[in-house]
Amino acid sequence: MLCEQFLRKAAEAKIALVVTQTRRSSAEQATLYAMGRTSPGPIITHAPPGYSWHEFGRAFDVAITDFPGNTTADLYDGPWDEIGNLGESAGLEWGGRWKHPDRPHFQHTGGKTLGQMRAAQAHQKNA
Repeated sequence: MLCEQFLRKAAEAKIALVVTQTRRSSAEQATLYAMGRTSPGPIITHAPPGYSWHEFGRAFDVAITDFPGNTTADLYDGPWDEIGNLGESAGLEWGGRWKHPDRPHFQHTGGKTLGQMRAAQAHQKNA
C-alpha cells in the first residue's frame, strides 16, 4: 500500500507521522466544508461534498509527532517540504503543491477523475 510505503520512508528519515484521517462520509465532508462558511471555525477544506478523495477512500491526512531537530511543540512548523517529497516518491499526490495548499493531505486517484468516481458511486447506489 502506498500509504504504508510513505510512512516507512518518513520513519527512515526519522520523521514520525500519524495518519489522522482517511475515509469520510459525504455528511462528514459537508460538516468540514461548512466550517468557516456557515458554521464557526476556520476554513479547513476547499472541497465541497462529492469533491474530496477522502469520500472515495483514496486520500489520507497525516500529523507530525516528531522530527530531527524538533525544538518546539508546534509541529505545524515541521519539515513539510521533505514530507511532501517523501509522499511523492512513494507515488502519492501531495496537497502541499495545490493553489490552496493542504500540507497534511496525500492522495492516490488511481488514474480516475472525481467525476468518474461520483458516477461509479451513483451507479452502485442504483444497482
